[in-house]
Amino acid sequence: MFHIIFSLPALYVIARFLWPLPLALPIKLALALFILIGSQYHLVCRLSSGSVFSPEMPRSLVIAFNWVFISILMLFFMQLLIDLVRIGVRLAAGITFVVPVAVSCSLGLVILAIAALGVRNAIAVPAIRNVEIVVRDLPEEFSGYRILQLTDLHISRLFDQHWTQAVVSDANAIGADLIVVTGDLIDGSLTDRKRDVSPMQQLHAPDGIYFITGNHEFFFEHASWLSEVQTLGMTALENRHFVLRRGEGALVLAGVTDLSAQETGFPGPDVGKALEGAPAGAPVVLLDHQPKLARDAAGLGVAVQLSGHTHGGLAPGVDRLFALANGGYVSGHYDVGGMQLYVNNGTALWPGFAFRLGRPPELTCITLKRAPRTI
Repeated sequence: MFHIIFSLPALYVIARFLWPLPLALPIKLALALFILIGSQYHLVCRLSSGSVFSPEMPRSLVIAFNWVFISILMLFFMQLLIDLVRIGVRLAAGITFVVPVAVSCSLGLVILAIAALGVRNAIAVPAIRNVEIVVRDLPEEFSGYRILQLTDLHISRLFDQHWTQAVVSDANAIGADLIVVTGDLIDGSLTDRKRDVSPMQQLHAPDGIYFITGNHEFFFEHASWLSEVQTLGMTALENRHFVLRRGEGALVLAGVTDLSAQETGFPGPDVGKALEGAPAGAPVVLLDHQPKLARDAAGLGVAVQLSGHTHGGLAPGVDRLFALANGGYVSGHYDVGGMQLYVNNGTALWPGFAFRLGRPPELTCITLKRAPRTI
């Protein structure tokens, strides 16, 4: 059904955009076939790779499929809008107008260019983004403490070994005190991703590297990947915490499993369990892949929550759809009942829809600041 649904926009583009163009019939037929194949990107992934989440095909082909697939969707919405305007004008004023061929072609070329730009933005090695978060009752020893957040790397044939190596090199150059990886590290089996994920072993920070699961870890050999991340030098926080200390000051780093865990027979996220035995009065930084339960965490006294999952909503306007599924939190910094929530745009994103406009990927360096004393 999923694949049939995505063929409908393609058929609409063929009928309403392609067919009226003054092209020879063989060219129209060839382009129609090309559009139909492009609309079935995820079916091709499933048939060739066994999963829509891990396209095991050459990187250049994954990029090309994304460009074609996204172009089809954008052409569909463009043509649908034009047709609705035509219908509206006809009903309101009794005027029938035809969009000139030159205008249609120009709009089509603009759409193709925007789609190409969006794919290019999506697959780029992310720039560093510096964020300051003021934390209540933060010990003086931790004021200025820097946490580097990596999330939604989706290491795959699209975000391969060379891309991962570039990200790791840039991450290490930041020199953060602590590095956290907040889920969706990979797309693919351990066998397929062993080489692509290997540069992650080079990550280093004085206070270590900590990892939580995202929903995609539960699509691919969850137990094997948990073992592998420890081999790579990361400590997995599954509903548990670690206490960071600086002199007399303490900061609690807690992590929970992803919401999808319980759907696959594993323990779901449990902030209460994660905080069992944590020192009283120490601020808590919670790692939770999905931001939708942020209000629950705030109610349990968490000071800061770091999340990802939304990919920043991909583009303005489209982000409203992501907000609906994530408690209204989709990109950036939020105050949630006094808790500071940061939703990361993602270091990368799912290779099944690689597109970004106005929501760039990021290597996020979060500096914790002590709240000024009130008199």
